[in-house]
Amino acid sequence: MFPHKEDLDFKELATENINGKRHYVTPDGLKFPSVTSVTSLAIRDGIKAWRERVGEKEANKISSTAARRGTKVHKLCEDYLNNVELDYGTIEPINHFLFKQIKPVLDTRLTEVYGLEVPLYSNWLRVAGRVDLVGMYDGKVSIIDFKTASKRKKRDWITNYFMQESAYAVMFEEMTDIPVSQLVTIIAVESDEPQVFVEKRDDHINDFLKLRDQWESETKTGAYA
Repeated sequence: MFPHKEDLDFKELATENINGKRHYVTPDGLKFPSVTSVTSLAIRDGIKAWRERVGEKEANKISSTAARRGTKVHKLCEDYLNNVELDYGTIEPINHFLFKQIKPVLDTRLTEVYGLEVPLYSNWLRVAGRVDLVGMYDGKVSIIDFKTASKRKKRDWITNYFMQESAYAVMFEEMTDIPVSQLVTIIAVESDEPQVFVEKRDDHINDFLKLRDQWESETKTGAYA
């Protein structure tokens, strides 16, 4: 059983689609882009080149399959952390396999849940989003993100994950006054052992700020597509 911190209350945020990109509406009526929209700038050229290399049809197929897989594994993690008894007989084998990679990491290193699928925003960063998990990991309050992958990732390939998580850390502290300095990325890999990356917020937040400024510059000029 995972204990939950009970004194935190997060209000849901409405969403709007503006120019094809998700925005969240804050309690003050401000409309902030999603964190993932901003960090997508870091991988935009790489994604474009990949789609051209494999072809649009194959790229759409791969992306759709990965998105469905990720959503289902995320839901398993969320239910497990909410202390819901899982019926493993109803879970697709690949999703069960990926979840079993993440489960022992949570069992041995997570001691308290601060929030799951938490809606966050920051007036300072001018972004918003929804974080997978905030919790006590190895004795430190951490932003924890679940990922799935078909192959192992090199750290240099996923710096956009760390930038995204650093933004969540700042948003969480701004909303709760609880400092978050640690970022944890847990990747369940189809063809290998799971990967866990532990990073420091302050090593990545400046890179996120640069992306945020780039986003605002491009959206003002209509350059972002």
